[in-house]
Amino acid sequence: MSKLYIVPTPIGNLEDMTFRAIKVLKEVNLILAEDTRTSAKLLKHFEIGTHMMSHHMHNEHKTVESIIQRLKGGDTVALISDAGTPAISDPGFLLTRACVENEIPVECLPGATAFVPALVNSGLPNDKFVFEGFLPDKKGRQTRFLALAEETRTMIFYVSPHKLVKTLGEFAQYFGADRPVSVSRELSKLHEETVRGTATEVLEHFTKKEPKGEIVAIVGGAVAERKKKREDREEE
Repeated sequence: MSKLYIVPTPIGNLEDMTFRAIKVLKEVNLILAEDTRTSAKLLKHFEIGTHMMSHHMHNEHKTVESIIQRLKGGDTVALISDAGTPAISDPGFLLTRACVENEIPVECLPGATAFVPALVNSGLPNDKFVFEGFLPDKKGRQTRFLALAEETRTMIFYVSPHKLVKTLGEFAQYFGADRPVSVSRELSKLHEETVRGTATEVLEHFTKKEPKGEIVAIVGGAVAERKKKREDREEE
């Protein structure tokens, strides 16, 4: 029976690959990979010989229809990204939507994703949170920051290492220098690090130490910050 499987892959440590994910990748007719060169290393490690096809942000609009036709023809297909769960700031949404529209079964396996451990590691409230992913590079960036300035939930951002210092400066500018921030990088890898403090303190840290690797930034919500300031005043 045709089905699209959304299969999470490790964000760093290969031991985070699940037995079920390996089984699915071995049994499907086709694996869609964000970067076949990156995924080839993963498949080789787990002795998975299934045929791969490239499916990434630059070609997904063109490939969706042909994949749908294969699924309608009875194939089973697995979608993976370079790391983590597909469709979370990675390709996957367009194909999933097309499958739903064509009544093709979709099954997403549980597994690795970067923002969950970063959120839990932060020590910031995680009962309610908002996932922002990557901020706009230029157009709409300031507008997004202004809209988020009064956001009361904990906020989650994906940040490129070469943009981290700039982004932390913007956190201080738009959210306040004392807004609590936690930055996790290289999660599950050898050099995993989480830096916590105010926006200014974390900015100072990464100004002195060049950031490297995959980065998730967690920012406390506006209400949490106001509550902290009130408690600080009461202690005084």
